[in-house]
This record gives sequence, C-alpha cells and structure tokens, in this order.
Amino acid sequence: MPRPTLSPIAAGLDETVPFVGPEAIVRQSGVPLRARIGANESQFGPAPSVLAAMAAAARESWHYGDPENHDLRAAIADHLGIAFANVMPGEGVDAILGMAVRLFAAPGSTVVTSLGGYPTFNYHIHGYGAQMHTVPYIGDREDIDGLARAARETQAAMVYLANPDNPMGSWWDAASVERFISAVPDTTMIVLDEAYGEFAPSGTLPPLDMERPNLLRMRTFSKAYGLAGARVGYVFGEARNISAFNRIRNHFGISNVAQAAGIAALADGAFLQQSLAEIRRSLDDTAAIVRRHGLMPLPTATNFVAVDCGRDGPYAQAILDGLAARGVFVRKPVVAGLNRCIRISAGTDADRALLDQALGEVVAELAR
Repeated sequence: MPRPTLSPIAAGLDETVPFVGPEAIVRQSGVPLRARIGANESQFGPAPSVLAAMAAAARESWHYGDPENHDLRAAIADHLGIAFANVMPGEGVDAILGMAVRLFAAPGSTVVTSLGGYPTFNYHIHGYGAQMHTVPYIGDREDIDGLARAARETQAAMVYLANPDNPMGSWWDAASVERFISAVPDTTMIVLDEAYGEFAPSGTLPPLDMERPNLLRMRTFSKAYGLAGARVGYVFGEARNISAFNRIRNHFGISNVAQAAGIAALADGAFLQQSLAEIRRSLDDTAAIVRRHGLMPLPTATNFVAVDCGRDGPYAQAILDGLAARGVFVRKPVVAGLNRCIRISAGTDADRALLDQALGEVVAELAR
C-alpha cells in the first residue's frame, strides 16, 4: 500500500535514544529502582520557593505560556548582567543544541566535537544532515587544541566544547578556554556548553563577551537548580545570533510552569548555595566510598564523579550491571579509554548507603 516517505536525511538515520533512562531499565529488568544516581539530576532541589511558584503557575495551565518567555528572559539577563537581547530561553540545553545546529550547520557541513562527549549533540548533528568530526580526549579532558585545529582543518561550521565536561567531570580554566576560542576560525560557530558551570571552581568560566559573533554559551536549570524535569535552559551571546533563534524555536516550548520555576530559582540564591554545599558534601562522601572498595574517583567540577574502575571497559560495565541488578542506577562513558570509568551523580545519604553496600557486593563478586 502506498505511504508517505521519510525525508532523505531521516530515512538514513537509525532510531536511537541517546540516553537509556532508569525507567526503561526497570521495565526491562523488573528490578525496582532504589537509588537514582546516574542522570546528574539534583535531589536537593527545587527550592520550596520554586515549588510554590510552580504550584501557582499550574493553576493557570489552562492557557499557553508567554510565547516570548519575556519575564524569564529578563530574569536571566538580569542574573547574568547582560542585555535582554543577548539571551534566549529554551526547553533545556538539549533543545537549544538542536536549534543551534539547525541554524548554523547546513546539511553536509562539518561539525567538530569530542569523541565520547555529550551524545545528544551528536544526535542533532546527524538529525540535521551535518557531518561529525571527532577529536579524542587527552588525559580525561577534552583536547581544546585538537578541537580548534580540527575546526580549522575541516573548515567546520561549528565546534562544541563542554566546560566543565560530561562524562568525565574535568574542566579547563578560563584562560585556556579563551585561548581555544581565539584559535577557532571566525567563520566557525563555537558552542560552549556550561551546563555544569555553577559547580565549577572559581576561574573556570570566561568573562562574558556579548560582542563575539562566533560564540554561543549555554546553561541550564536542570543541574544546580534541581529542575531537570521542567526542561528549561538558555543560550546567550551576540544579539544578532540570539535573535536568529526566533526563526526556528518552538514558541510554546516552555510551559508557564517552567517559566515560573526558572524565575523563582534565580531569585532564591540562598537555596542554590545550600544545594551546592550539599552536592559537594555528597561527592566527597561518594569519593570516600569508591576508594574504600578499591576504585579511584577522578577530580570533578560537576555534580557527579567519574570513577576509574582500574581495568578496562568490560570490567567497568560489569560493575555498572551489578549495581543495576541491585537497583542502583549509574551510567558510564562508552568510548574506549573513557569506558574504564563509571559515573555517579551526587545523591542523598540513603542513596550513598545503598551505593556503599551494593558496590561492595559487586566488587567482591567480581573478585571471585
């Protein structure tokens, strides 16, 4: 029977899910979820003030949210100390990455990223018909010199750098990032993903430059502010580039509840600092737990810790599988070299107690 055909780009793609959620793991395995410490969510938020704002906004959900996100946009601009025209909210960094690729990478053009870096960006590269060029990590950090060099050599339309980095938790200082930015061709759009910026040490994030025409910076409310389920983030940069997002964005993409949540979160700086302190305490304890079981935590500037399991990818996978069989959800990198690690998000005291018990059982089991 005749039927409509997929577009040529879509027809050539596999059906994939960049992240397998804990819900899917539970459905497939039948093992109840006991500790959700694999998706880099924050179990220490949102703030009570944010929940109150969301509840009030929920009563108005019979109507669409402001399609211009005006008040949220103004709140973010005020928070950053930049002009309204230099920032655009979106449905989390994932959606904003897709819009950026659609705007600046024509089908067939080259986009440079790190081999083993954030997979959702790769998903958008393929989905819009661009060609991906990857640069391996060096010493568990993204190779900023290699990324800049590849952008020059391939005449790339875009180059992506996450700082701090997911999945390894590593970071570059601001001076190094500025050196990377200067080394990229003026015709290549730089995407600087700062989703974990609130957790980074002082001196990690470069000064704000709203005049540079080939730089987009992205941040989110999903991590430090505890709003992963609300789906709200933002991009900021030179005003003409930011305005271009109005050509393609989903004008009702951010619900009225999410808009209210973002505004309230920015206003509650005290709760943010409290959450950051709890996350640091959690990560310090997690590092002690994994050391106790013979594994090595890597330095981190995020809300998770990458853990070197000391062997190879299959061994790290066996640890991940063993934890999953005990209801403890964590994740791991998949690329060779990085895949010797697992990645554990900051969790509650109860989460860490379960991790301690389960990890001890798994390591002992694998040693037999």
